[in-house]
Order: sequence, then structure tokens, then C-alpha cells
Amino acid sequence: MPASAEVLSAEAEAAAHGVGGSGGGAASARARLGSVALVIGGIVSLQFGSSVAVLLFPRAGALGVVTLRLVVASLVLLVVCRPKVRGYGRGDWATVVAFGVALAGMNSLFYQAIDRIPLGAAVTLEFLGPLILSVATSRRLLSVVWALLALGGVGLLGRAGFDGLNLVGAGCAVAAGGLWAAYILLSARTGQRFPQADGLALAMTVAAVLSLPLGVASAGAALLNPVAVGLGAAVALMSSVLPYTLELLALRKLPASGFAVMMSLEPAAAATAGFLVLGQALGWVELVAIGLVVVASAGAVLSGARR
Repeated sequence: MPASAEVLSAEAEAAAHGVGGSGGGAASARARLGSVALVIGGIVSLQFGSSVAVLLFPRAGALGVVTLRLVVASLVLLVVCRPKVRGYGRGDWATVVAFGVALAGMNSLFYQAIDRIPLGAAVTLEFLGPLILSVATSRRLLSVVWALLALGGVGLLGRAGFDGLNLVGAGCAVAAGGLWAAYILLSARTGQRFPQADGLALAMTVAAVLSLPLGVASAGAALLNPVAVGLGAAVALMSSVLPYTLELLALRKLPASGFAVMMSLEPAAAATAGFLVLGQALGWVELVAIGLVVVASAGAVLSGARR
């Protein structure tokens, strides 16, 4: 088990043992419920932001949109958080840099994927990363059951989108899923080392710097187009600033295994956003799949609350 996974397992155990006292049980339950709400809010915001990003691709391209998203998000977070850069050790900075690399890679690969394959299929394949993480970080057999149920729903939801799937797009989605798992681990670790969202602001800045050369080379002057900048700002707020901040805060109270299985709501949110924004209709198969992933997510959270 990686060191970061051990940190998350220890955090989960500490949270579990903290539910012992008379007033502590109610407080812990409220904190867990609040964390669940934060995660769901981040999921909805992220997927609707992805739909808007697809509409922006013809203007700036996938790499250009990634650059707009990360640069705007980093500027917003730096202004709002005003993170301190003194008083941190080498390990703290290594964590932030690794977090930034994961953010840049995850976003770049995912946008390459949705530029080639449907949004629902891309999110379905990407979800394999956190799904595997949910099993790897859990010590309970029941978590495996919920993960398998979520996997069944994810596979059912993406069934229609897998016909004639572009292999490059599918590969990018799977690779993005691996970095998504790394993001979950590094986000929790960053939240432990930096106050508030300071670590996120610094990591987002690292990601923006890494993506800037590729974005400029790909989109050029399109990055300065007022319409592209405006839509890019909207994508940044919906897909980066809001969801990452909410998830970073949620991971301080929610065990990693529960958080990872809750990510099974991503395909459902993507299907809904695709229907409302991109005009992608939902059939009975998709509705059944959404029901499966919702049940799996609820089961994972309830199981964690009973620990």
C-alpha cells in the first residue's frame, strides 16, 4: 500500500473511533452528512462544467480549454486564498507539486478523451481509477460489494457509448482515471498539510504553469478571444474552483473508500449534464444504471457511518 493510502486508512480509522462519545456521535454524523453534500455538489458542478467545455472545443481546442480552465482557476484561488509560501517543509512542497502534476495530467487527458468519445463513456472509463481505489483502501468485504454494484451500473450506463469507441479517446479516459485516483490521495494529503484551500491554490498554480505551454502551442491567439476567455472562466469555476474546493474540504471528514465509491455518481451526473446541455437523451438502460450507482453510493456512505 502506498504511503498516501496508509495516511487515508489511518484517517478513516481515526474518524471511526471518533464516533464514540455521547455528543460526538451526533456531531460526527452531521459532519459526515455535510461532507456527502459537499461531494455531491462538486460532482454536479464538475459534470456541467465538462459539458460547457465541450461547447468551447471548436473555439480553443481541448488543450486550449484545459489551459484556460487551469489558469483562471489558479488566479481565482490565489486571490481568494492568498496562500502563505513560508513555513512549509520539503515534504509539503513535494506533495503540492505532485498534486499539481496530477491535476494537469488528469484534466488534459480527460479533455482529450471527451474530444473523441461521448461524455458518458469517457466518465465511465475514467471512473475505473477511483473504483479500484475504493476497494484497495477499504478493509471491509461489504465495500467490495458496493464497488462491484457501482461498476455494474457504470458499465451499463456506458454501454451505448462504447459502440465504435475511439481507442485513443478510451485510452486517455482510462489514463485520466489513474490520475483521478492519485488526485484523491494527494488531495487528502494536501488538506492535512495546508490550511483551508491553500494547498489547492498552490497545486492549481503548478498545474496551470505546466499546461500553459501546451495550450499556447495548440490554441495560440484563440486563448485571448473574449468569448473563449469568458466561457473558459465559466468552465474553470464550475469544473475546478468549486468542485475541487468542495472535495478537498469533504476529504477531511469522509473516509477515502466512501469518497471513492461516491464518485460513482459521476457517470449519472455526466449523463444528466449531457442531456440538459448537449441534448443527449436518456433511455431506460441509463436510468437503471443511475439507480445502481446511487444505491451503491448510498450503501457505501451508510456502511461507513455504521463503523
